[in-house]
Amino acid sequence: MTPPKGRGPVSPPEAGGSFSIETGEVSLAAHLARPAPSAAGGAGRHGLVLCHGFPVEPSDSGHPDRGYHELADRLAADTGWVVLTFSFRGTSRSTGNFSLGGWLADLKSATDTLLQTPGVDAIWVCGFAAGGALALCAAGEDPRIRGVAAFSAPADFAERSVDARRFAAQARAAGVIRDPGFPSDLDAWARELREVRPLSLIGKIPPRPILLVHGANDEVVPVLDARALADAAHGELELRVLSGAAHRLRHDPRAIAILIGWLDRQQR
Repeated sequence: MTPPKGRGPVSPPEAGGSFSIETGEVSLAAHLARPAPSAAGGAGRHGLVLCHGFPVEPSDSGHPDRGYHELADRLAADTGWVVLTFSFRGTSRSTGNFSLGGWLADLKSATDTLLQTPGVDAIWVCGFAAGGALALCAAGEDPRIRGVAAFSAPADFAERSVDARRFAAQARAAGVIRDPGFPSDLDAWARELREVRPLSLIGKIPPRPILLVHGANDEVVPVLDARALADAAHGELELRVLSGAAHRLRHDPRAIAILIGWLDRQQR
């Protein structure tokens, strides 16, 4: 059932686990991973919001969260951070339909939720593919975010807006648009694809730290996007291009090792 409008983010369970973020007209399936007390040390005050990308087929959209739950649990155990991951609207058990502006609003709600979590004093964001691009946008717009890591992130989404009707059909086939009448205004829906631009916002992040990781053989998002983002940030970031790596860096142990090392350096 769709939650009533006007409800805000809710606090996750104290011990961690699965819960829902009720925000506006959508309910977002979420998972909070807490480190073991012995592992947390003084780092338990650090929080990370972890974002998935755009699913490519219905099987992915059905349960994209299991792998991210496992990654969140691993990051919490290995770094001592509190990690919140969630499913964007239209994916997994979250309600609603995909729109890029809606996904950016979902990330803000997740950020608010983690900031309200007892024991978390500062937050960073991390995302993969479209989630990485939105993490960059969120960090550019929200000074509360202390740093951002983006993997396989596109520099913008303008190409998707060229044939918005076709992209909407692809989103419907992927299971992230569920309601037959959505979007009611295709032009407005497409406008968000042009206006949500990490390339325009990444320059607002420094001197806060930025990590960009991209596969040299990414078949979905060209590595040129990572270089364009680095140029837009005037080189004030860490750019790692992984030899032989393709698009899905969440499955590349080198990428996860880089992320863990980067998170460790944020505590110094």
